[in-house]
Amino acid sequence: MTRTPSADRVRTSTICCAALARAPWAAQGRVDRPPARARRCTLSADTFDSAAAAAARPAPRWRTALLRAAPALGLFAAARLAGLLVMAGWAWHIGRSPRMLVARAWDSDWYMLIAEHGYGRVLRWPDGSVQSDLAFFPLYPGLLRGVTTLLPVTSGTAGLLLSWSAAAAAAWGIYAVVERLSGRRIATAVVLLWGLLPHSIVLSMAYTEPVLTAFAAWSLYALLTRRWVWAGTLATLAGLSRPNGIAVAAAVLAVAAYEVSKAYRRGERPGWRIWTGAAVAPLGWCGYVLFVGFRKGDPLDGYFAVQRGWNSRFDFGIGALKVVRDIVLRPAMFPPVVALLIVAAAVVLFVLFALERPPLAVFVYTIVLVLITVGGSGFFESKPRFLLPAFPLLLPVARVMTKARPSAAVVVTVALAGLSFAYGTYLVTLSPLAP
Repeated sequence: MTRTPSADRVRTSTICCAALARAPWAAQGRVDRPPARARRCTLSADTFDSAAAAAARPAPRWRTALLRAAPALGLFAAARLAGLLVMAGWAWHIGRSPRMLVARAWDSDWYMLIAEHGYGRVLRWPDGSVQSDLAFFPLYPGLLRGVTTLLPVTSGTAGLLLSWSAAAAAAWGIYAVVERLSGRRIATAVVLLWGLLPHSIVLSMAYTEPVLTAFAAWSLYALLTRRWVWAGTLATLAGLSRPNGIAVAAAVLAVAAYEVSKAYRRGERPGWRIWTGAAVAPLGWCGYVLFVGFRKGDPLDGYFAVQRGWNSRFDFGIGALKVVRDIVLRPAMFPPVVALLIVAAAVVLFVLFALERPPLAVFVYTIVLVLITVGGSGFFESKPRFLLPAFPLLLPVARVMTKARPSAAVVVTVALAGLSFAYGTYLVTLSPLAP
């Protein structure tokens, strides 16, 4: 039988130690300091024992989790890279800069200017409307400024580095949440579908959706694993990222309220961690809303007045229904029509998702995102982008795909990829409306 190298080292160490015991200097009682050759032999045995103990030590849990998620993350990266290359090829074909399109277009430019010069930019339009940069939440421009301070890069490059890193972290967080709920196959399918959504090109742009989704997914995972302080802290960061980041805080508060009431019914006292997580969760969103309110002279309505300047308000869907009426009765541009179809599909998917009776944290998070999207007015063409963080809506589709024949799943995936790459390229290079 072939002897392994580790077995040879054990045998050598054993022989060496036995020889030490029979050595003349040991018989003479000089055991306090053996000769150099004997010391090297002892050191060899100790070193081998340390190496064997290190090899037997289990790998960190995060590394094991990352290895489990690696196939899904690889598929997500391949999908987004392919979509970015298709867009870049078309942009070069029509004489436009792909980097400028993904780094400084539409909302990206507002964030870059806030990072470079601080808040204070205002646009006044002939119809009397006023658009202030206070409508944009502060975490992303703050991170941009931090990156440009530490690295010799421009704001646009910093934005892309942040968004791409956040998209990867979000994909991993989505995988972790769905794997805990439904297993590895469905988790992999959800991550791939998330990377192939019609508006997933936004995940490759200097936008805030990847950042929000990363904080949201890991906050939900912390809730599912009962890490209350982590859940609340990540909810605070999500609330500082985007207006609809309040959905994460709502999930934390709902789960905390349920667990506290359950504990009191059992005659127990909830621990300090759950109280801390619940108290911290809404601080980011509420803090910025109050900051803008005080700056505008109206603590409670100041921020919402800024949003109304952008024609953005929550009116329980009245404004959205007017847009739908116009789309049906009059010729409409392509992006609002696609947005209508995607929002309608999202509502259907939410019903299917709710019928599966998901955990409270995931349900509350998803329903708040859907309500904000459907019930809000303004920028109807951007509603699919607002739904990007609502990844649990993809669970029903992922279940069907994992149960279908492999050939059918491949055909559906290829069709989704073609739609995503083509429509994403159109949104960034040709659309007259913001994605």
